[in-house]
Amino acid sequence: MYLPRSLISKLYTHLQNTRHPLSPPVLILVALEPDALCGCRILTRLLKHDYIPHKIQPVSGYSDLERAGKELVMPMMESHGGSGGVVVCLGVGGMVDLGPLLGLEPEGEESPYSGVEVWVIDAHRPWNLGNVFGGYPLEASSDGAGSYQTRTPVGIVAGQIGRAYKSGRGGIVVFDDGDIEEELENEREAYMALVDMPDIDQSHGHLGLSDDDDDDDDDDDDNDNNDTFGAAPSRAAGQKRKSWSDDHEGDSSDDEDRPHQRRRSNSSSPIDSPRRPTHRGLVSLRGPDMAFSSDPLEPPSAAQGPRAPSPRVLRRRLLRLRQEKESVLHKYYKMGSSFAEPISSMMYSLASELGREDNDLLWLTIVGVTAMELYGRSSAGVAAPVRANDTSRPSGWMGVRGARLRQLLRDEVRRLNPPEITNGRVAPENTGVIPTTARNPEDTSIRLSPEPRFLLIRHWSLYDSMLHSPYLFSRLKTWSETGIKRLHKLLAKMGVSLAQCKQSYTHMDMMLKRELRAKLLKYGSLYNLDEMVPAVDTDDKDRAGAKDGWGFVRSWGWRATLSAQDVGVVIGALLEVGKQIQPADGPAASSQVVREVEEDVEFGAQTEEWVGRFWEAYDALE
Repeated sequence: MYLPRSLISKLYTHLQNTRHPLSPPVLILVALEPDALCGCRILTRLLKHDYIPHKIQPVSGYSDLERAGKELVMPMMESHGGSGGVVVCLGVGGMVDLGPLLGLEPEGEESPYSGVEVWVIDAHRPWNLGNVFGGYPLEASSDGAGSYQTRTPVGIVAGQIGRAYKSGRGGIVVFDDGDIEEELENEREAYMALVDMPDIDQSHGHLGLSDDDDDDDDDDDDNDNNDTFGAAPSRAAGQKRKSWSDDHEGDSSDDEDRPHQRRRSNSSSPIDSPRRPTHRGLVSLRGPDMAFSSDPLEPPSAAQGPRAPSPRVLRRRLLRLRQEKESVLHKYYKMGSSFAEPISSMMYSLASELGREDNDLLWLTIVGVTAMELYGRSSAGVAAPVRANDTSRPSGWMGVRGARLRQLLRDEVRRLNPPEITNGRVAPENTGVIPTTARNPEDTSIRLSPEPRFLLIRHWSLYDSMLHSPYLFSRLKTWSETGIKRLHKLLAKMGVSLAQCKQSYTHMDMMLKRELRAKLLKYGSLYNLDEMVPAVDTDDKDRAGAKDGWGFVRSWGWRATLSAQDVGVVIGALLEVGKQIQPADGPAASSQVVREVEEDVEFGAQTEEWVGRFWEAYDALE
């Protein structure tokens, strides 16, 4: 089941009202990604504010997720002696069937989930549709033969949670970022149709069919298709109309004398009214002696219904319908993997619904969104800029919605960080130079900055920052000697010597810093680097100061001034390699047995190393 974006705070409000400091802790399973880590920081901030105990468990893959299910989730089930609870999956579980993986749907038990409710907040796509449109315990049926949808709990309609839903029995809840309601309508109809269909074996033996009967079934299908739309070809004028019994006897004699011939449904004769005749059914109201006799005194009317399809034809139709619905789901899964709205953005929406937004949560959200862009998981990250008013792009995260989210973050920065006022006037912003220091010792505000697509420019030299930029890496091909020469030519055309650009950026000439943006815009187009820095026309002049393409910078007094991109790079590096320097590989082992033992020991130590990296990155976000 899935939770619509408009009800994003419903489950958390229920958790807030039913939990107390002595309740079982909320289990949070977090992926080793900067965006998931930022979302975890926001969620734990909310839980601490409400005095809700919680436990964080980093997950490095599906094996860790399955292990966490056996060791942490299954003991929470009421059938295993637990008292139920809530499990939050941040960045994990969206693409797999979580019920069997976490052990919440054991075989042989009639009551799955046993009070354990799993919240899935994931940016990976495609969704596992079993989690989205299923994943809830069914209501008990008095006769035991109720359909899937009739046994759905109160408040759930076609997998969608409504306002009448009451949590507590457990299940899998997917937090919808808007894609499910907008783009998965056909998949939802196909899934709900499949869950109520009986299981059918596609082999001919189960259907009671043989290869020789295929033509018979096709003939029956064609006849029934014509009858379905009430299309009975009209006969020519003066042609004698046969009675129903004559038709039946004629068909029987034809079956004995000659093989079946396929009746053409696209007859050129005119079609009668599409009004469907009354269905006769299989039971006749006449006596057994009169069922198949013709009565010349009382000829059957033209509105008399056709023969009912045989069970064999009905089974074949059901099989074709099942294949049609399954093809819709297969098409969705074959679309390939992609990414949607970041987890940190979803968590900030939850905090905003609760009225808890502030600068700290906003900064965590900005870092998570920027990390997604840095890893190429957004339109900005793959250098395909999309403006918020661009309607030619797709509406998803890689299109207009992603651009609108970035514009929303810029609006939130303006709302929570009003401009500085000196002597009754608003202090003008220096739009030409990126900020490297705070305004005052107590400045912890977030500012907009025309950030270039360089890495760690405040901490490295301009040359190193450009050399390690993913944006320039793909366009100038700086991994080769030819690419290095292109970079040197670009700097030469800008009038920047190698001696100057290899100095620390904070110690560069101030006049060069002020002119750097204009020079990058002037000469960057020669090397297809149009989006290297925001254009000058975005300086409070585009759509009432939207500042499309501008980055985010935050200061911590005199201690540091960092951009969101720099923080995303540092957090990603801590998660991937950690702080410790990896020792060089020693001499090869003398035997194969020794090498296998060393590999086993190394694999066992990797889990502890990943956990250590996670907590280092978690503390770095403080």
